[in-house]
Amino acid sequence: MNLPLTPVRFKRSAAVRYGRKVGVVCGNERFTYQEFNERCDRLSDALLRLGIASGDRIAFLSFNCHRLLEAYFGVPQISAILLPLNIRLSSEELAYILEDASPRFVFYDPELAPLAEVLRQKARNVEHFIALAGKPPAWAYGETYDQLLASAAPREFDFRAIDENSVAELFYTSGTTAHPKGVMLTHRNLYLHALYVSIALSGGGDREVALYTVPLFHVNSWGTPHTVTNVGGRHVMIRKFDPATALELIEREGVTRLQMVAAMVIALINHPDFAKYDLSSVKELIFGGAPTSTALIKQVEENIPGCLAFGGYGLTETSPVITLARIKPHLESEPADALLRRRATAGFALPGVEIRVVDANGRDVKPGGDEAGEVIVRGDVVMEGYWRQPEATANAIREGWLHTGDLATMDDEGYILIVDRAKDMILSGGENIASAEIERVIYGHPAVLECAVIAVPDERWGEVPKALVVVRPGVSATQEEILSYCRKHLGGFKVPKSVDFMESLPKGGTGKILKKVLREKYWEGHSRRVH
Repeated sequence: MNLPLTPVRFKRSAAVRYGRKVGVVCGNERFTYQEFNERCDRLSDALLRLGIASGDRIAFLSFNCHRLLEAYFGVPQISAILLPLNIRLSSEELAYILEDASPRFVFYDPELAPLAEVLRQKARNVEHFIALAGKPPAWAYGETYDQLLASAAPREFDFRAIDENSVAELFYTSGTTAHPKGVMLTHRNLYLHALYVSIALSGGGDREVALYTVPLFHVNSWGTPHTVTNVGGRHVMIRKFDPATALELIEREGVTRLQMVAAMVIALINHPDFAKYDLSSVKELIFGGAPTSTALIKQVEENIPGCLAFGGYGLTETSPVITLARIKPHLESEPADALLRRRATAGFALPGVEIRVVDANGRDVKPGGDEAGEVIVRGDVVMEGYWRQPEATANAIREGWLHTGDLATMDDEGYILIVDRAKDMILSGGENIASAEIERVIYGHPAVLECAVIAVPDERWGEVPKALVVVRPGVSATQEEILSYCRKHLGGFKVPKSVDFMESLPKGGTGKILKKVLREKYWEGHSRRVH
């Protein structure tokens, strides 16, 4: 009998092979893999006692913590679907997601109780809001997460009943439309993604110590919950990224690998107390979320001796990692500057992943040149589709290939360099932001006749949204009025950093606003139209 490919097997295996080893560190709490496995099983039992059935969605509104990590295994173990919510979104955006996904329960961090109470009023379809800790308020469920686990049984579950092609996790991502789309990742997606990344990294195995600088609600946390558990490494939780806390944890726990966006790296190495900490345990730092530069890679390696820094690339729709910019062994004799340039690319395809770069007619661009094309992907890690959006799924996955909307060149060794985006997406500090979503809000302002939102370069975040606005005849508006209006309806990171007022916006023959023309002014002098 073939066993189903499910990430649930990773935590079971870790409990057997590394049961007495500390597997999870969260604040002052430390759990062995045996204890972690038991807590996951208790969560599964508690959910079943509450009436959760196969296919039901369970949402978490939480910072990084061991409880959310437990849900990565305890929820899909009973064939329910985990829905980690982006806590940086506004209540309006979160209410839309809760309405669309219809989770039965929302577990929330006590610090986010005011937001949870607002959502309770907006999302009437949610049966219970359950506090992760503390004393539940009158409007919440009577028991907390920990109380539910304490009264549950740590019984073993038969993972053989899981359908590997069923959905295990649901992540909402900004798309080219005004509302986010739910990305469905199956058990098979997640299992094979963990194996492929483990093979590609071939790192320290059970000696690996990973620091969760990337939020667990963000693009499957780059697959870390599964890849680290698979090898029996140690999960070190950081509630939310703070450079001082990160430096302390790196030294104390002997962190071996960091996965960070550029803004985090810059904040870390420029912290005034950076030199006081011993970071010699860090062997690799992987840049993700946006293209990096050779200058920043050099800066990392100069400040953290013995650390190798390189880029990676992926999407929520691909579980997410599909490329890493490690150096192939037969290329190690290349000049140092050539190797540095390669490590600043997005990298080459992981095992189990096929990548092509194609022109507008679907033909592969010539490798080794400057010709750019769209990155398309095929493989075991590509999502099942978008939640309840068959048309959007069919538009994204055509003839078996996922069209990413990212434009890249490819060299003769298969390393891709992201140079632009075909879709009107903004990637700021590792967060995808849909320009259409911001435009929808701005068009609601009574003074606005037309608007366009584009990405402009930013030293700290790589790129940020900028609004270009045409006001109605006889009406006036200020930048602060537009931005204040946006803050009422959007998560803070989506609010444009600035507004330019224009007499008109350039349009093509069909009346479509020409964003490429609008961007040119702001990207002049940059070799790539993406950061």
